[in-house]
Amino acid sequence: MSLLPPRVDRHTHLEGSLDPAWVKAQAQREGLGLPPSLEALWRDEIVPFEAFIPAFFFSCGFLRGAEAAREILRAAVRRLAPGAEGPRGIDLWVSPHHLCRGAQLLTLDELWRGMDEGIAEARAQGVQVAVVIDAVNHFGIAHGHEVLDLVLPERPDWVVGFSTGGLEGVPFRDWAPVFDRARKAGLRLAAHAGENGPGTNVRDAILEAGVSRIVHGVRAAAHPDILDLLAERRIPVDVCLTSNRCLIPDLGPHPLKAMLRAGVRCALGTDDPGVMPCDLPGEWRKAQALGLEAQDLEALRRHAVEDAWSLQTGLIGGTRLDRAFEA
Repeated sequence: MSLLPPRVDRHTHLEGSLDPAWVKAQAQREGLGLPPSLEALWRDEIVPFEAFIPAFFFSCGFLRGAEAAREILRAAVRRLAPGAEGPRGIDLWVSPHHLCRGAQLLTLDELWRGMDEGIAEARAQGVQVAVVIDAVNHFGIAHGHEVLDLVLPERPDWVVGFSTGGLEGVPFRDWAPVFDRARKAGLRLAAHAGENGPGTNVRDAILEAGVSRIVHGVRAAAHPDILDLLAERRIPVDVCLTSNRCLIPDLGPHPLKAMLRAGVRCALGTDDPGVMPCDLPGEWRKAQALGLEAQDLEALRRHAVEDAWSLQTGLIGGTRLDRAFEA
């Protein structure tokens, strides 16, 4: 059995994917000092999640215009494992409210146009892309409704999901009306949970907000009943090893192997590869270094394809993409 890395990045953020060298050059041209936390992350150092936020916002502050959005998608394709065998896809998280309303870096039309062009280029190379709209948990539910007000009226067909990220400060039961509105609009539901908040947030996101996908979720490993819930409901969990190491300093040994052995449908993502430099082959090597055995690695590869939203939105040669897994 081949144990080549998967060619599906199950979780990456548009705003966190600007090339570090490009960001540094732009900052120098504009006479801007780099946030210490961003420089630390570029050196592969550990920082608290609260310090990650200004680093993230500084980096994405250079996402100006349609061309920048298109270039980020090109970079995302380059971060996949090389080779053409098997399905390739990117599940891409995007925060249009921040880009177009908060920071006012570009208009929504510019964002959609740049992404549409970048997605068309990716698909021409055999890479499928699905976009998930990301709201910020700690900004509250009014913010969540504002995000939906912005994106729902003229939603491109490649926008397939809605999610919350940021600090897990607002209970998921409070977010339930926002998630319900997104669901009724035809969007799939995901949530960053069990990352900077307790593992019980994973259970609450599923049972109280009705999400069908978890991002990170690593703190759920301390709760066998929540792992059972994830396994029984076949909830996909996107695990980002570089990000988890940098932003969850108290995590200890990464629980990926234990989660897989509990039957949780984990797959790998790069999260914010421009802020915490990484690519999909590198994440695969990190997974191997955790002592995963062949059965675990095979599960990672299979889940990556079977549960990717990007591979459930089209056809390859008449075969559903989520059925096109090659061993």
